[in-house]
Amino acid sequence: MDPFRIDIPESQLDDLRRRIASTRWPVTVSGPGWERGVPVGYLRELADYWQSDYDWRAAERELNRYPQFTTEIDGANVHFLHIRSAESGARPLLLTHGWPGSIVEFLDVIGPLTDPRAHGGDPGDAFHLVIPSLPGHGFSGPITEPGWDVRRVARAWAELMHRLDYDSYVTAGGDWGSIISLELGRVASRHVSGAHVTMLLTTPSGDPEEMAGLSDSDSARLAELGRFDAEMSAYMRVQSTRPLTIGYGLNDSPAGQLAWIVEKFYEWNKAVKSPEEEVGRDRLLTNASIYWLTGTATSSAQLYCESAAYLGALFTPGVSPEPVEVPLGVAVFGQDPALPIRSFAERDFGPIEHWTEYERGGHFAAMEQPEHFVTDLRTFARSLPGR
Repeated sequence: MDPFRIDIPESQLDDLRRRIASTRWPVTVSGPGWERGVPVGYLRELADYWQSDYDWRAAERELNRYPQFTTEIDGANVHFLHIRSAESGARPLLLTHGWPGSIVEFLDVIGPLTDPRAHGGDPGDAFHLVIPSLPGHGFSGPITEPGWDVRRVARAWAELMHRLDYDSYVTAGGDWGSIISLELGRVASRHVSGAHVTMLLTTPSGDPEEMAGLSDSDSARLAELGRFDAEMSAYMRVQSTRPLTIGYGLNDSPAGQLAWIVEKFYEWNKAVKSPEEEVGRDRLLTNASIYWLTGTATSSAQLYCESAAYLGALFTPGVSPEPVEVPLGVAVFGQDPALPIRSFAERDFGPIEHWTEYERGGHFAAMEQPEHFVTDLRTFARSLPGR
């Protein structure tokens, strides 16, 4: 394993600023707000801030506060943060981000999770953290080899934890991080003591009696999932089928890539005016900058293409996922557009050891509600053997 430090050449930052300055902005229909995509006025103002006022070097210093490494696993150069707690009884925790997220998702929870004593918590709740960048994403990319689907990533994570000499660990995440955490519970069940997720896709079986027994709130969740599939899943269909075609524009235009990313932070936390209602502007831009500066807009989309059949099954009524034979914890954040239905979840996964619902917070829970995210993880981990 090789120590790693982020050090982007100034020439790349100059190129980013030049490209933003020369953006050819579209002429569009006035007045629809976010209904047809990211409003030009909002994106121009955000891009201007990115060009003139955003400080990448400050973000770089923050990221470089934490020990980072790279190691080759199954042909991919995997980048990860590894922060060991000073507490002797700390247990290992593997945190996996999603798309269009990055390791930035977890910056606000590193301190409380590794050093609860310094953050008003119980030292017995401390974790050693391993936070990898997904293959093809950020500093783990780009990748050029096909075949990096969900199961391959899970196997790579199992190998990473083995190399770090962690025989038993908790795994957690949101978006792809949730899916991969569940998959890790399948491929490495002897080593995963529990899986904690903030996204759990649940679909009906097709049984009329099951549908008739739904509460009004669960029926509303099912309708919202249908709306997500019908109105907000275009990105998934494009990246699952034509990742290279969309990649040309994303890789060449910072404004195009920024729009592709910030739209999800707006829609997936049910923001009213802008995604900055839940995630700070600089955090948004640090996340977008990682994609831009590593040139991984295209290779990150490949995970959707490689996992297209897996995703199709998740959205198909009556198709049950493979069992996960490790304790499962679910934190439901109410502003996420794809909320799980507990009766469906228990039908598919069996008894769920831990289930919590929060009114605030959306798809990027660790960024939007770091205190709730930390509290929920701690509570779940306390219920697991070996504390």
